[in-house]
Parts: sequence; C-alpha cells; structure tokens
Amino acid sequence: MPSLIIGSDHAGFSLKEAIKPFLSEFNYETNDLGPHNEESVDYPDFAQKVSRLVADGEYNRGILICGTGIGMSMVANRYPEVRAALCNDLFSAIMCRRHNDANILVMGGRVIGIELAKEIVRAWITTPFEGGRHSDRLDKFCNCRNSE
Repeated sequence: MPSLIIGSDHAGFSLKEAIKPFLSEFNYETNDLGPHNEESVDYPDFAQKVSRLVADGEYNRGILICGTGIGMSMVANRYPEVRAALCNDLFSAIMCRRHNDANILVMGGRVIGIELAKEIVRAWITTPFEGGRHSDRLDKFCNCRNSE
C-alpha cells in the first residue's frame, strides 16, 4: 500500500482535517504529523518533518498546507529528492505530476476552499508521471540540486 504523510500549520489545519477522510478513497496509508488543533505553530517545523520523511523514502508522497502554501513549499524544496509543488488550481496539480513527478503537494488553506482542495488532491494522486523527455529534465533538475 502506498504511503502518504500530511502536515499543516494553524492556518492550514481546518483544510487538512477536511481532506484527511477524503484520502482514504485512494487506498493510501496516511499519517498526520499535526498539528492537532488550531493553536499557532511555526510552519517550518511541520514542513521539515514531512519533507525529511519523503526525502528519506519513508513515505512516497506528502501533503503540506499553510495559509498560502508559499512558506511550506519554500521549506520543502530545500530537501534533496523532494519535488514540492504549490497547487491552488487543477491544472498545476496535473502538470506537476505529469512533467515534474511532484512528490509533495502544497496548498494554501486561506486561498482555496474544501471542494477545490479535494479535486486538486484527486488530480495530484491519480495523475501519473509521463516520463520520457520529462525524465531527462527531471534528472537535470535533481543532479543540479545534488551537486551543489
């Protein structure tokens, strides 16, 4: 069974809680790293936890949610092997999978509503990576990050 890890900050908490039950439709084993309430927390703490576990291969994919998604995506993309994509629309969710094999989906809890978030998650989970010329480009991207 594929595995998925999820985390948010206080601004993304309610959206995270709304999409967690929806994830069961896709037969993912899901682990919620928190937070577990709406008390103020620092988004880098949760972005680091999720990103580290995806980078280390303990989880296949992750989802991060903060107020805009910007901070979480900035933190997540500092980890080797992480390809985090901020997607607040369906087209971005599809293309980040098709062309970039994104393994962390980032969304803005203050930017999108629950129904759109569910459709973004559905698109991101069900869209396969196309490979081919995109694999060559991904190799260049990953080699660039790993050589620095």
